[in-house]
Amino acid sequence: MAEALKNHYGPDIPRRIAAMVRAVHPAFDVQSFVKHALDGFEALELMQRGAKIADALHAHLPDDFPAAVEILLASLDQPTSPKTINAGKNPITAFMFLPHTLFVAQHGLEHLEASMRAQHALTQRFSAEFSIRRFLQYKQIDTLRILRAWATDPSHHVRRLVSEGTRPRLPWAPRLRAFQQDPRPVLALLELLKDDPSLYVRRSVANNLNDIGKDHPDLLFETAERWMKNASDERQWIIRHALRSAVKRGEQGALRVLGFGGEAKVKIKNAQVAPARVKKGASVTVSFDLASAAPRAQRLVVDLCVHFVKANGSARPKVFKLRELELGAKAVTSFSKRLSLRDLTTRKHYRGVHRVEVVVNGRGAPVGKFVLLD
Repeated sequence: MAEALKNHYGPDIPRRIAAMVRAVHPAFDVQSFVKHALDGFEALELMQRGAKIADALHAHLPDDFPAAVEILLASLDQPTSPKTINAGKNPITAFMFLPHTLFVAQHGLEHLEASMRAQHALTQRFSAEFSIRRFLQYKQIDTLRILRAWATDPSHHVRRLVSEGTRPRLPWAPRLRAFQQDPRPVLALLELLKDDPSLYVRRSVANNLNDIGKDHPDLLFETAERWMKNASDERQWIIRHALRSAVKRGEQGALRVLGFGGEAKVKIKNAQVAPARVKKGASVTVSFDLASAAPRAQRLVVDLCVHFVKANGSARPKVFKLRELELGAKAVTSFSKRLSLRDLTTRKHYRGVHRVEVVVNGRGAPVGKFVLLD
């Protein structure tokens, strides 16, 4: 299992930030700042460490927010130390600027112009997708106006902020409840980005649409159908990626957009789940044959659904993608999927009976089960 990111974000981070600020602001009290930042630092998680450094910045920079931001922006390209590690090899390099974004979010709300200029610069070094959300919550109209202009910015980092920062359900961030209720302002921005030349931006557009579909599935399907007209390969990829969760949920609107509408005429044969009893940390393999029962070819999307047992003994389904295919008349195709039962940061495994289903065009059929042992 990968080492926790916070372990790379140690006491050297506030010291490096202090050196950068001192280079452009000689009055900066490095010793006092570092002492403030490191008080209780070791007990904190990653985001808490960033917030602690942001608090120390606020305490040691000028009280005037625009002046403080000017100092921070001037410091961004200062060398951090003679031993600075190449960004491509150091997983924490970009996180150097996490405290800067948190500082802007916490203290810049009443200084919109300075704050937005700061986030424009910071998102090209780290990401302002978390900090921008506070402005969308409390300064929505003005922030949306600026984001609309940024949708055509030369920097793909800035354009990606437009889509990623407005995601109603951005992971690790508070939800944007207003956009969950009415996503139309977000869709207006996504319209400007749906043919962006950068995959980095297009992937974010798809993830935003996927978020919207969890609260407004019909709006997602309507948008996807509209975008499909005269769509380039790149835009078609956005649509497929945006519909992925809806497809896993078996929602017929998503399947219809992708050309998988209608109930599949198939039979599942030779299904096997082995071993039937397996220890935690090992793996289990599900295999089966899918045989056509139709007189003509069918377009199919085939998934595997495992009902993982939770800590309280209930079960929660997890869908794994298998394949999209065109199955010919009377044709048979074999499938096999190996499932690791190691604990992950996103999923823990618990003892009990785990049911397994094959899902074809959104409709599930049981194919077996396995018992997970301690």
